[in-house]
Amino acid sequence: MRLVFGLGRSGLGVLEFLARRGQAARFYDDRPRPEDLKAALRLGFAPDPDPRPGRYAEVVAAPGVPLDHPRLAGLAAPVIGEAELAWREGPAEIVAVTGTAGKTSTTAYAAWILRRLGVDAEAGGNIGPPLVEVADRARVAVAELSSFQLERIRGFHPRVAVLLNLGEDHLDRHRSRAAYHRAKLRILENLTAADAVVFNADDPAIRRAVAESPAQRFPFRPDPDADRTNRRAAARAAEAFLALAGRDPDPAALARAAEAAPPVPGRFEVIGRRGGVVFIDDSIATRTLAVEAALRRAPAPIAWILGGRDKGADPARLRRLVAERVAVILAIGEDGPRLARAYADLVPVVAIEERGPAALARAVAEGLAWIDRGSVLLAPMAASFDMFANYRERSRAFREAVKEATWTPSSC
Repeated sequence: MRLVFGLGRSGLGVLEFLARRGQAARFYDDRPRPEDLKAALRLGFAPDPDPRPGRYAEVVAAPGVPLDHPRLAGLAAPVIGEAELAWREGPAEIVAVTGTAGKTSTTAYAAWILRRLGVDAEAGGNIGPPLVEVADRARVAVAELSSFQLERIRGFHPRVAVLLNLGEDHLDRHRSRAAYHRAKLRILENLTAADAVVFNADDPAIRRAVAESPAQRFPFRPDPDADRTNRRAAARAAEAFLALAGRDPDPAALARAAEAAPPVPGRFEVIGRRGGVVFIDDSIATRTLAVEAALRRAPAPIAWILGGRDKGADPARLRRLVAERVAVILAIGEDGPRLARAYADLVPVVAIEERGPAALARAVAEGLAWIDRGSVLLAPMAASFDMFANYRERSRAFREAVKEATWTPSSC
């Protein structure tokens, strides 16, 4: 019997996957949310309030469960993650996308391009819905995979692996940049000559790792514009999959499909205007590389909304850009004021004490008080979990705040 360790979106997805197959399992969560507990019970699974060694043949752990969780380590059973389970028992072929920045957009674009070219493809994984869900309903599952998910692979090897870049992230979990990179590069671990790797040819660490892989190589070169880079990588992922499937991909058709792919909600999306100020939602930008791209692209001067729960960001990397383009920093959430201290000698910092949606409403109002042209940019460089369930909920709160700030009776 298996134990599903940790509920949430991934754990519940695994329980649903097992339920569809009539497989027995129990579940454990340190602090289950009431709604997750009810959902697991409705699926017919029972909790194990005190899992003991020798009770389970295998454990499927949610990505958020640390590798060194004492109760997990004490079970003395093989531990896998959702990606391993989906690859092992799901019928879909997998195109797996990882990197420090651009994963979400590249994943969504690649699935869209494949559908445009006649392939039954759907995006999932870290982007949602769970990979195990997508693997049961589409021929091709295009999966955004985080370093947390890749830590727990064993035999997993996708049909196409996509490596976008290697920066710095999740140092709160991995403790070092090198350990974080090792987790990301595990996507190459089990590739064969029958698989393909799409990779950033300008990243030396990626080039060195790919040079040792037997997989067929599909390099791409990034563009100064991050969105164009993501579309380019997605097109190469689709090209690689079609080539492995014995189809002769038409470069012109791939380029047209990549250009036509709709933007991902919450990824550098202009959501409103007031006078000379535009409001830009980049709630997905939780990594330093993604925030750097947003700060370069947003109209200056920028009122930058920064903060949430720090994942090990590298604020120093952005100092020159902040000095050149940012008018004010609006620091929100658990770690916003601390992150903003890295720039306090360069630009004014306003610490927002409100929590949840009220924090974003106050940040929008403060932004409009500081600038009358340029942009109010939500690019938080931190996770949402201190105040919101996920980046989408944070995005919705920002959009509501912008809607209130930009509404006038004449606009009805």
